[in-house]
Amino acid sequence: MKKLVLSVVAMVLSLNLVHAQDLATATETYNNGAIALNNGDKAGAMEYFNQALAMALSLGEEGKDIAENCKTHIPSIQFSIAKEAVNEARYDDAVAELGKTAEVAKQFGDEATAFDAEALIPQVLMQKANSFFNDKNFADAAAAYGEVLAVDASNGMAALRMGAALASSGKKDEAVEAYKKAVELGQEKAANKQLSNLYLKDAAGALKAKKYDDAVKAALASNECLENAKAYQIAGQASQIQGKNNDALNYFGKYLEMAPTAANAGQIAYTMAVIYQQQKNTEKAKEYYQKASTDPKFGAEAQKQLAALK
Repeated sequence: MKKLVLSVVAMVLSLNLVHAQDLATATETYNNGAIALNNGDKAGAMEYFNQALAMALSLGEEGKDIAENCKTHIPSIQFSIAKEAVNEARYDDAVAELGKTAEVAKQFGDEATAFDAEALIPQVLMQKANSFFNDKNFADAAAAYGEVLAVDASNGMAALRMGAALASSGKKDEAVEAYKKAVELGQEKAANKQLSNLYLKDAAGALKAKKYDDAVKAALASNECLENAKAYQIAGQASQIQGKNNDALNYFGKYLEMAPTAANAGQIAYTMAVIYQQQKNTEKAKEYYQKASTDPKFGAEAQKQLAALK
C-alpha cells in the first residue's frame, strides 16, 4: 500500500513538472513573439503568438493570461500587415490580409478591428481601380470598380467611374447602365452629365453618317439627361435636312436661347429667318433676319432681306 501511494505521488509530481515545463515553453514562445514584434518582424511575431496561443489553450486555466494576450496582439498585427500591403500598392494581397484580419478579429471577439478591416476593403479596391484608370487600363479598371460594387453596393462613385472606364473602352451600352446605376446611388448630376455627353457623341456621329432620325433621337436623349445647346443644334440640323422645318425651328430656337452669343448664332438665326420666310411668316422672318444682321458672314444678306420685307 505504501508503494502504491509513493507511485501515485511520483506520478503527480511528474505531471506537475511536465505542466510547468509546458507553461514555461508557452511563456518563452510568447516572449519571443514580443521580441520579434519589437524588432519589426510582424510575420515572425504572428508565428510565435499563434504557437503560444495553441500551447496556452492546451493548459486551460493556467494558460489563460497568455492566451488572452495572444488574442489581443494577433488581430492588431494582422491588421498592420494588411495596411503595409495597402501602402505598398499590393492591393490584392491587402484585400486578402484584411479578410484574414476580420476573420481572426471576430474569432477573438475584437469587433472593432473586424469592423475597421471590413470597412477598408472597398476603399482598397477603389484605390486599385483608380490606379488602373489613371494608367488608362480601362478594361481592368471597369472590372475593379465592379469588385468595389460587389462588396459595397451603395458606392455611387464606383458606379460613376465604372461608367467612365466602360465608355473609354468603347462599351457604350454597358457604360450607360453603369451611369444609370450611379444616378440611383446619388451621383445624379455627374452621371447625367456623362450620359448626356455619350448621347451627344452618338448624335454627332449619326449626323455625320447621314442617319438623321438617329441623330435627332440621340440629341433628344442627351437633353433628357442634361439640356445643352449642342444637342439642339444637331437636332435642328438633322430635322432641317429632312425637311421637317417646324421641328428645325423649334430646336434652333432653343439653341439660340441657350447660346445667344455663340460664334454661329448669326448663321442659325439667318437659317431660321429663311425658313420662316419660306413659310410666309413675315414677322418671324424679320425678327430673325434682325438677329443675323450684325453677323460678319450673313449680316449683309440679312439686311438686304429685311429691306425687301418692309
